[in-house]
Amino acid sequence: MKNKYVDFISDEHLLNCIANLHKAYLKAKNNITKKNFYSNKVDTIKLTFDAQFNDINQESLIQAEILRQIDKSINNSIGTFHEQILGGIKGFQVGNLSGFDIKANDDTLFADIKNKHNTMNSSSAESLFQKLKTYADNYKQAKCYWVQILAKGSFNDLWKGEINGKEYSHSRVYKISGDQFYALLSGKENALFQLYKLLPTAINDYLNSIEKSDAIKENSALDEIKIETETSQRTILNQITFENYSYYLGFDKL
Repeated sequence: MKNKYVDFISDEHLLNCIANLHKAYLKAKNNITKKNFYSNKVDTIKLTFDAQFNDINQESLIQAEILRQIDKSINNSIGTFHEQILGGIKGFQVGNLSGFDIKANDDTLFADIKNKHNTMNSSSAESLFQKLKTYADNYKQAKCYWVQILAKGSFNDLWKGEINGKEYSHSRVYKISGDQFYALLSGKENALFQLYKLLPTAINDYLNSIEKSDAIKENSALDEIKIETETSQRTILNQITFENYSYYLGFDKL
C-alpha cells in the first residue's frame, strides 16, 4: 500500500519519530522548575537591560527566558529527530551512542549529523574531522560525512581546509548539506522537501491520535518564583537575583 506521507520511510516510522520528538518537547516544558531554571545561573544584569531597553514587563521577560531555555533543549532533540528519520531508510541505522550518528549496514557510510552549520568551534571541527578520518581509515570502502541539516548552501564536497592552523584532507571524508544527505540515503532527490511538505499533516495526525491531556504539561518556574515574591515583597527580577546571588557582597540586602 502506498505511503501517506513520504516515499522513503514508512508512515509508522515517521509517526514514531514525531512521537519521540513530542515527548522531548513535553519533557523540556515540564522540566523547567525553579531549580532547573537556576541551574546555570540567571544573568539578571542582562535581563535588567532587556526589560528596560525592550520595554518588557518582568513577568513576560522571565517567561521568555524560560522559553529560551526550553528552545535550547529542543534544538538538540531536533538533531535526534533527523537521525531517527534517516535511520529508518532501508540499508541504514542509527548509531545509538556508538560514535557515529548514522551508518550504512554494510559499513560503506558513516555520518555525524549537526542540525546547524555553525554549531561547532574550531576545536570541535578538528575533533570531528579526526573521528571521521578514523572511520575512513578503518573501513576502506566507507565514505564519511559531516552532515549539516541547515547549511548555507546545497553541497556534497570533500572536507578539506585549515583547522587550527593545520591542513586537513582525506579522499573519503566529506561535508554535505541536509538536502543532499537525505537524497544520498533515500535515492530521492527531493526527500527533505517531501518531509518538510508533509510534516504538518503527519504532526496533525499524530496529535489527533493521542489523549489531549498528554499534551497539557507546562513549566512551573515562574509560578514558584511569584509565590516567593508574595512573601518577600521583592520584584520578580530582584527575587531571582537574590536567590541566585545572595552570597555576593551586598546582594543579601535585596
